[in-house]
Amino acid sequence: MSDSPPASVLLPTVRWTDACREVADQLDPDDELLVLCDDETDPVAARRDELPPDVRLVLAGEPVGCSGKANAIAAGMRAAEHDRLVWTDDDFHHPPEWLATLQADYGRHGPVTELPFFVGRDALSVLLEPLYAGGGTLGVYANDKVWGGAVLFERDDLDEAAFLRDLERTVSDDGLLSEYLDVTPLRRARTVEIGGTVRKSLERHVRFTQIVFRHEPLISAFSTVVALVVTALALLFPVPVVVLATLLHALLYAAFDVRRPTFLLAYPAGLAQVPLTAYGLARRTFVWGGRRYRWRSKYDVEVVERSGAE
Repeated sequence: MSDSPPASVLLPTVRWTDACREVADQLDPDDELLVLCDDETDPVAARRDELPPDVRLVLAGEPVGCSGKANAIAAGMRAAEHDRLVWTDDDFHHPPEWLATLQADYGRHGPVTELPFFVGRDALSVLLEPLYAGGGTLGVYANDKVWGGAVLFERDDLDEAAFLRDLERTVSDDGLLSEYLDVTPLRRARTVEIGGTVRKSLERHVRFTQIVFRHEPLISAFSTVVALVVTALALLFPVPVVVLATLLHALLYAAFDVRRPTFLLAYPAGLAQVPLTAYGLARRTFVWGGRRYRWRSKYDVEVVERSGAE
């Protein structure tokens, strides 16, 4: 049992997964795990009577003007009993001391977040691992951004009322939280499997591209210019660029204690960045979590349809 204040852990999911069980097993007696789903039709709702006593099911309802994830987090924050809040996801392994370690990290640093390392399950997402290592892992760490898969903060650390108001009219929960919360990213990466099909990977890449564009337009523009310059150099001087890109990504992987051979794909991944960025910005809609969204501006979101495809 830790000496930290009790925490409410918010976990959006439609199914009871290994991650749910892992987090539930780590709760102190005064902690709670809130499993956030849409409605009674979600498979996890059928397990309501089987949930441990310190686990509660929260039905967020259908999102209107925001993403399903943002809607679920907003409902969870309102339902949570405690001032200390933890956000997490159901798609990565939570080791036995995960929650206690985050609690201790807050005592040293204040609001803290871990980092994602996205691991592909199809050809496209495997190819893009070096790009996501640079943007999704190093980018979060170096720019003091939030990863919604593992972040701990207290209500007084931000303007909660304003944050919830904005959360319910946007797409990205952690993109928005990064604007409201001063957070310390920890150099601790969690492996998150993504993709499964090329279509799923394309939809995810569109969402990632538009999150950066909506929340950090200057960074988005700068990154695009850099990618254009690097692509030109890669085509003009392929051998030195191959060597340099591979070496830099090998060092990046090592810095975050990731043992994956995909750093060797840094050169072809870099060549793919410009066309994929253009594709991500040109797309008018994208699918996330079974819903198709049209994201016109940061606070202008339309749920176009509920779809079975990711």
